[in-house]
Amino acid sequence: MSDYLIHPLNERGTGGVAVTAGGGEPLRCCLRGAAAGEEIVLFNYEQPLPGDGPYGQKGAVFTHAGECAGPASVTAYPQEWVGRPQALRAYDARGWIHPSTHVHDGTDPDAAIASVLAHPEVVEAHSHNLAYGCYMFRITRR
Repeated sequence: MSDYLIHPLNERGTGGVAVTAGGGEPLRCCLRGAAAGEEIVLFNYEQPLPGDGPYGQKGAVFTHAGECAGPASVTAYPQEWVGRPQALRAYDARGWIHPSTHVHDGTDPDAAIASVLAHPEVVEAHSHNLAYGCYMFRITRR
């Protein structure tokens, strides 16, 4: 069990594009890769930020098209995504990016997250895909 919580998307997009998964698309509702043939939706999502900071952004994300049971755990890094390089964007209470923001190679995501959350000014971090820059999930202390 980790010292952090992972917050998946618990909403579905409107105005998105229905897609039949080819397999591997990162589903933000259950924090796993889509299985080939699953019905999913790609939509524009505005990531939540603490405070009223200037760093808000929108990006495309995948979720299930219908109901989803959610992730296997919100107290452990998604096992299927270990090894996937990610950017960890750290935010302070104002919603400003904190200097502890960095890229990790995915081999030890728990250590990477711990290093970001070790700064008391950081209230949350967001994991982002390196290749596309897409928001993956939000991380807070337990």
